Amino acid sequence: QLKLVESGGGSVQPGGSLRLSCAASESEFTLDYYAIGWFRQAPGKEREGVSCISGSGRSTNYADSVKGRFTISRDNVKNTVSLEMNNLNPEDTAIYYCAAAPGDTFQAMCFFVPKAADFDSWGQGTQVTVSS
Repeated sequence: QLKLVESGGGSVQPGGSLRLSCAASESEFTLDYYAIGWFRQAPGKEREGVSCISGSGRSTNYADSVKGRFTISRDNVKNTVSLEMNNLNPEDTAIYYCAAAPGDTFQAMCFFVPKAADFDSWGQGTQVTVSS
């Protein structure tokens, strides 16, 4: 069963940058069949979709709150998906998760901001803290 692992979180000052990575925990799984979504959950808030990228990488989508600051990409040779986060602000503070949607599902097209209920194979999350 596919399981994902996130890395790259940390603490930065407002205006700083971080790059998160998502990879399969077992090398036998290739991610190019799956759309990968990034989600985040701040204390006391519901988990929200941040960005999505289709298996081919040709389709992406972003929440309005991160458009122009975050960039999702994937390297299907290295079997990883990245989330480049720039110009971070305190409202971006949260645990960030990646999750997968099989390529034969509508949500895998990434026509819309991902919904947590439509994705599976969640990682354990990585903490991002933006504070001065």
